[in-house]
Amino acid sequence: MKTVGLTYDLKTDYAFKKDDPPDANAEFDHPSTIDVIDSAIQSCGFKVKRIGNVSNLLEHIDHLDVDIVFNISEGIGGRNRESQVPVLLEMAGIPFVGADALTQGLTLDKIIAKKIFIAEGIPTPRFFEARNSAELINTNHFKFPLIVKPRFEGSSKGLSENSRVENKEQLLKQVEFLINTYKQPALIEEFILGEEFTVAIVGNDPPEVLPIVQIKIDGDLKLNEKFYTFARISSDRLEYVCPAPVASDLQETISALALKTYQAVECRDFGRIDFRVDNKQRPYVLEINPLPSLSTEDVFMMIAKVIGISYPEMIGRILNSAFKRYHLTQ
Repeated sequence: MKTVGLTYDLKTDYAFKKDDPPDANAEFDHPSTIDVIDSAIQSCGFKVKRIGNVSNLLEHIDHLDVDIVFNISEGIGGRNRESQVPVLLEMAGIPFVGADALTQGLTLDKIIAKKIFIAEGIPTPRFFEARNSAELINTNHFKFPLIVKPRFEGSSKGLSENSRVENKEQLLKQVEFLINTYKQPALIEEFILGEEFTVAIVGNDPPEVLPIVQIKIDGDLKLNEKFYTFARISSDRLEYVCPAPVASDLQETISALALKTYQAVECRDFGRIDFRVDNKQRPYVLEINPLPSLSTEDVFMMIAKVIGISYPEMIGRILNSAFKRYHLTQ
């Protein structure tokens, strides 16, 4: 029987520092999520060895005794944190599920990712970067509304009702807040009025684009000024609708763009692409996450139900994709 190692970061392991924002551990998993993934892998016929975070991996890497690692670790600190586990496994010659270090690093940095989207002809909202608020004071070419995000965070960290700004005063205030709180530059994007979607993809050759999920907030599919925030993730104000109730031509366009984005950054085994679609039905890629949540409350569980498979079968498909990629037998 093959053994699958499991790398992850737990919310309960995170030690908050004095100046941390309240969402500092937002990307990390609940212990219950690890239990569910562990059980799903076992139900696919494997033994599971829990490795834990990058520090544990580093301590035990010379004697892991696993055939492959299922990596969902977010890493610790900096814009290269999601690359930490993959690069250690690569150096040790240990096969692992998911994107490699390069893909993890360039996609966590939203500005680098957007530069790749632009080079590949993938529509994405126009943007600029601010390393401090002072550089914006004497500039007046802004077209509001805008949305202000941390440059390299996930799980909607740093996104609140204040992130959407309507004037220069709000812009300067939010940029200053993000830079001081998250210790990184701010990404400032044009705000796309309209609807929001997310698309999960599994596999490699070829990747399978799964049914589109639409985001509903406060009962509305036409979000217009509303958007996905950190506070809404754990509230009853946010719902996922799958399959998304949109016209077939828009479905085809979004699915094709999702696949193009997945391949542009060389994502592997699984990933999720987030979209806004404006009121003229033009889709824009916001970002791609090669390390999306596999929580039972997130979209992968919902999609599994829609396509008629169990959660363990969905995890099995992801794992099987990595086995095939490495030409390993199960």
